[in-house]
Amino acid sequence: MLNYLHIENIAVIENTELELSNGFNVLTGETGAGKSIVIDAINAVLGARTSRDKIRSGCSDAKVVAEFSQAGDAVNNLLLENGITPDESNNLLIQRVLSADGKTAFRINGQPSTAAIVKEIGRYLINIHGQHDNQSLLDPDKHCYFLDKIAENSQLIAQYYEEFKLLNTIRRELKELEDDDEAKARKIDLLQFQIEEIKQAQIKAGEFEKLKERQKQAHSLESSLKALKNAYISLVGDENAGALEQIGNALKLIEKLEFKETENLTQRLGEILENATDISGEIRNLNDRLASDEFNIEEIEDRLDLISSLMLKYGNSEQKILDYLGDSEKQLEKIRFSDQRAAELEKELLDSQDRLIAFGKKLTESRVNTALTFEKQVCEILEYLDMPYVKFKVDIKEGRYTKNGCDAVEFLISANAGESLKPLSKVASGGELSRVMLAIKSVLSDKDDVDTLIFDEIDTGISGRAANKVAFQLKKVAENRQVICVTHLAQIAACAKNHLLIEKNVSGERTYTTVTSLSYEKRIDEISRIMSGTEKTETTHNSAKELLDRSL
Repeated sequence: MLNYLHIENIAVIENTELELSNGFNVLTGETGAGKSIVIDAINAVLGARTSRDKIRSGCSDAKVVAEFSQAGDAVNNLLLENGITPDESNNLLIQRVLSADGKTAFRINGQPSTAAIVKEIGRYLINIHGQHDNQSLLDPDKHCYFLDKIAENSQLIAQYYEEFKLLNTIRRELKELEDDDEAKARKIDLLQFQIEEIKQAQIKAGEFEKLKERQKQAHSLESSLKALKNAYISLVGDENAGALEQIGNALKLIEKLEFKETENLTQRLGEILENATDISGEIRNLNDRLASDEFNIEEIEDRLDLISSLMLKYGNSEQKILDYLGDSEKQLEKIRFSDQRAAELEKELLDSQDRLIAFGKKLTESRVNTALTFEKQVCEILEYLDMPYVKFKVDIKEGRYTKNGCDAVEFLISANAGESLKPLSKVASGGELSRVMLAIKSVLSDKDDVDTLIFDEIDTGISGRAANKVAFQLKKVAENRQVICVTHLAQIAACAKNHLLIEKNVSGERTYTTVTSLSYEKRIDEISRIMSGTEKTETTHNSAKELLDRSL
């Protein structure tokens, strides 16, 4: 339930707060006072797309904060899935800040969040029904959606849709296999050429880098051999004594001395002589190996060129070339055995069609059974809403198979005695559409676990006795949930438990909108204004008081 709403710098609203109660809440005010802005703010804080043009002129940012109580298990589970700690009291605080530079930021219970998460959570918090919803009644494609909501067909639709996707996947694969013989032959030739080209190259993972190293060694072979030879001569000597001989002479001289301090020197010189001797041997071995190694630079570079050309065609590494080879072999195998695979797919297609038809039949049965109860419930509510001769029917015909089933659903209505049933889009007036929508939403409310319903001027085109009936129907819906209604009708305003007045004032060449919770006396004044359309009179004041007293 929405307990509290704070709006800051949204259009003409500089800073205002709304405190809402359970049951029936109404928002009234003159045209242009800002009632629609309040609904826009609620949509915004629940993750709807909004424009920075909504930010109050001259302000750098805007903010909306909404506080909910009794968020429920579904919301808490979503919070946990997204790393947000639920409140111990089951309360929920959502904040949105919109900056003039177009950036937006969300917080849930003080923790940063995203629009996608907020929007997902919002689905469990509030349902908003506005005048545009009435237009959905004029679109037969939307009628099946209403029926499925009432029938609670979500699981059936999910099963049907999975099979529908599988069927289309099988059809696509079959179509690919049905290429003409000439195209298949061209594909086989290409794959065979590519497979043979890669196999002949005998590519090995890591080979390219090793060849690059060999190429580098080959180019520097002469200078490397010269350096190794000179290093060896420096150690073992040539015509002159080398380092090994000189170190040996030094060791002999020190060994002859009879000082205790020379023992350490003798040991260290011995280790140096031993290490230098080992090093000279390793230098000689490396020199001999390099001198005898066959560095065929032309062969190395030809191999590098071959691998480079294959990389350009099939992938930028040896492993990718090998992966391409594996994929090509699978494709070739698939084409060669396409007739066998086609036969398998044909059987899978028939099986999938049978399952889809079975799921579609279950959906149809559910919709037909639900339609009977739905028609009766809608007619009962419409009769109460001052449409005593109404007939309402859900027309279900067999249609083509789509992602939603195989039924063409359309609502038919006869609003007056003696008239035949016709499509809703062709016979209903604006006031009748509003009442039909209210009736459908009333039936849906029993199936909906969302605690807050918002009706944004759904009473358009309604007046007189019908307005009284609509008001009491909204009040009835509000018995088990929170209802917030933006209205221009005195009858609806009088039925509310909590009445909020939205007023627009001008001060210092700036426009300001305020929201005030009305006392009993102030409610009489506002209802009197709504009734008269101008300044209140004693007559409208008394009528407003009578209407309010009768409605409470």
